[in-house]
Amino acid sequence: MRIIAATKNAGKIREFEKIFSGLGFEIISQAEAGIDVDVEEIGDTFAKNALIKARAVAMLSDEYVLADDSGLCVDALDGRPGVRSARYAGEGASDSEKIAKLLGELEGETNRKAKFVANIAFIFPDGRELITQGEVYGRILDKPRGENGFGYDPVFYSDELEKTFAEASSDEKNRVSHRGRALAALYDMIK
Repeated sequence: MRIIAATKNAGKIREFEKIFSGLGFEIISQAEAGIDVDVEEIGDTFAKNALIKARAVAMLSDEYVLADDSGLCVDALDGRPGVRSARYAGEGASDSEKIAKLLGELEGETNRKAKFVANIAFIFPDGRELITQGEVYGRILDKPRGENGFGYDPVFYSDELEKTFAEASSDEKNRVSHRGRALAALYDMIK
């Protein structure tokens, strides 16, 4: 069985593949499915944005569809970047530009507590919808550490792993990450 991942992010595709390999699902990107749609994330929550993306792809397919929306929520910034995490430093900004903006806003701040939040939307071919959520807690470091991962991983220090997500292996990260937890919850529901 195939699941179309409503994303163009290769890092997310790899995470989805690892989690769902045990169920025998093949994960393909929307591009691999021949679906070329850009979705404007206008929701004010991660759950709403995940559903917006999943529904846009599901309307163009008769297959299972999976979408996520996730982001970094920093206490000292009143939850920012939040649902704007991907566009935090402007459209098309690189990961290093996003990190630089975040670190600039946190300069001199002692409260560095943060969490990653992910919502996963899953749509069955018959239109039924499931939504799950995962969270992971940590803090923002003063400078990036590690070479793995993507996005804010180099500055997010996981309390559970006692290292940044960029210092963790993909298996370590998937075990405790927000997306890994939301996907594990979805895996259990589907199973």
